[in-house]
Amino acid sequence: MSDSQQSLDNVISVSFEEDANAYAAITRLKELDSQQQIGLAAAAVVVRNQDGTIEEKDEVSNPDWSGTAGGGVLGLLIGVIGGPLGVLIGGATGVLVGSLFDIDDADETESVLGDISQAVRVGHTEVLAELAEQSYEVIDNAMAQLGGSVLRRSVADVEAEIAAAERAQREAKRKARKELRHARHDKREEAVHAKVEALKGKLHHKKPVGAAGA
Repeated sequence: MSDSQQSLDNVISVSFEEDANAYAAITRLKELDSQQQIGLAAAAVVVRNQDGTIEEKDEVSNPDWSGTAGGGVLGLLIGVIGGPLGVLIGGATGVLVGSLFDIDDADETESVLGDISQAVRVGHTEVLAELAEQSYEVIDNAMAQLGGSVLRRSVADVEAEIAAAERAQREAKRKARKELRHARHDKREEAVHAKVEALKGKLHHKKPVGAAGA
């Protein structure tokens, strides 16, 4: 793809009617890149397991990629949506994970990571890719020929939410540790209080010295 032509840096998630076509899609993306119709930074065939984790089945990357993160955005994305945060933003709906959350906790807030996470369905093979494209038609048509449905989000938006997710996860860990410390502290206070009250009870039941001759 010519550098003189304006391109859009995007992350795409492609779902297929037949899982095997995901591998053919990786080959097609490489062909489009070699024909300079797109600039492919990285692509991966992934599947979400029942526990919500994401497993990479195949991957390609371009070491000469001159984009914002050298293709590293895709690796970060997979790590986020396949981890605990992916569960929280609604991506994992497997039997094990889905049973952990109440449907009343659902949040309708729009999220780029949430959209991509939900697109990677449990038990289905999907393609995730980071690429530069001049128009959506090239990718959309190529994936449609393989029975693929494309979800597209800008790299800038994905990067922004990954950064926010990292901050949120760090803050959540800090808060969780603080709550645990408080819980331990409260437990100690309750135990100490109970012990003191028990000792008081024993003292009250003892007969005061000299009381018998009074």
